[in-house]
Amino acid sequence: MPLMFVLDDSQAKERVDKVLPQFLPDISRATLQRWIVEGRVLIAGRPCKPRELVGPGAVISVEPGAPPPSEAEPDPSVVLDVLFEDDFLMVINKPAGLVMHPARGHRTGTLVNGLLARPSFTPPPAGSESAQLLRPGIVHRLDKDTSGVLMVAKTDAAREGLKAQLAGRTVERLYRGLTLGVPANSTIRTQHARNPHSRLKFTSLTDVGKLAVTRVAVIEKLANGKAALIECRLETGRTHQIRVHLAEQLKTPLMSDSLYGRRPHDPALLAISERLGRHALHAEVLGFIHPVSKEQLRFSVPLPEDMALALSALRAL
Repeated sequence: MPLMFVLDDSQAKERVDKVLPQFLPDISRATLQRWIVEGRVLIAGRPCKPRELVGPGAVISVEPGAPPPSEAEPDPSVVLDVLFEDDFLMVINKPAGLVMHPARGHRTGTLVNGLLARPSFTPPPAGSESAQLLRPGIVHRLDKDTSGVLMVAKTDAAREGLKAQLAGRTVERLYRGLTLGVPANSTIRTQHARNPHSRLKFTSLTDVGKLAVTRVAVIEKLANGKAALIECRLETGRTHQIRVHLAEQLKTPLMSDSLYGRRPHDPALLAISERLGRHALHAEVLGFIHPVSKEQLRFSVPLPEDMALALSALRAL
């Protein structure tokens, strides 16, 4: 079924290929461009061109298309820390630095390449829905530099069952992070969309996009109130959601977040941040119902060594 969008009176005239990411923040710009070229994007019922201008009152219809077939190749050099596996799904403890799936600049060495190299991870049969995906098995994502637990589907039925639980907000997802400053204990509820000024960033300072909800709680104040160990529970799972909410809504970005954070003024904090070298976020707990057996599953992984060392150093201050 086509997706329908109507531009409101506050929308300035803009190219359709720049407007669409505001309504479809989870779809890559390259995919949106491909849909336009394929004639899947209509303005007032007629196909458009990427550079066509749209303004207040414009009605845009989008017929999503299937992704091109995956070209991912098995890579046995990618070693995966598997916490659970059966015929239907896997649960993995992802290290920081591991990219989820092949993309420009990361054709090999990703989690998907590692999955395809495992004898127990049978590639989806030709013609199945999963066979058409660029990210076979991936149900939800962790950023490259976020560590922690995630689930991977091995069958179409398992993938759809897990996706339904994510959409229904019944999956337990708890993260631990280290922030610059001490955030307020709060439930953050905003819209979430691509940042119109940076193709790499997302923003909560918008009236368009999708709902994003994060519950933030301070576990421990650190460095005389200059930092904190926090817990975040996700009700939704938008790209960069926790990082955006901490930085834009609470003004306490994650330590070492090069995209949304800031450079600490305190020399001791700066030294700890530079030693860590990646944003301080870890997916600690993942709980869900097995989509086939209906068993309640819950997995917890402690802070990895780099974040544990940073926490110890902050405590020492």
